[in-house]
Amino acid sequence: MKKFLIGEISERYGISQDTLRYYDKAGLLPFVKKNSAGRREFTEDDLGYIEVIDCLKRSGIAVKEIAKFMDWCVAGDSTLPQRYAFMTEQEAALEQKIHELQAQLDFLRWKKWYYQTANEAGTETIFFKAGTRQVDAKWHQKYLATTRE
Repeated sequence: MKKFLIGEISERYGISQDTLRYYDKAGLLPFVKKNSAGRREFTEDDLGYIEVIDCLKRSGIAVKEIAKFMDWCVAGDSTLPQRYAFMTEQEAALEQKIHELQAQLDFLRWKKWYYQTANEAGTETIFFKAGTRQVDAKWHQKYLATTRE
């Protein structure tokens, strides 16, 4: 079976060697063996684990939680229920994050439209209720109508 050194894994997945070493020390790579020179050697079987770790980390999951998950993976089929429950929980958390980010993006786009329109008018007072600095709700409705076109 082909073996890979840490530099090859780093290049292949865009994860720094320092990060991979940190992952190993933190318990995320319990499957990795060291050769007689003390260098980490990854096998082709390990590559799938690296992809899972990278995905979980990019999803914002704590290293400690990923380490627990990797321990379950190494333990084998007896931990399939725990791994399924973990993925189900992480899916729900990530969907919530996506929902929150979408709301933030929607607001940012509204404000971008607001400033573009104000810039074209030469003033943002066109948005205000008479005698105030409060934005009239009709403008947000007008913006929403432009996003549906």
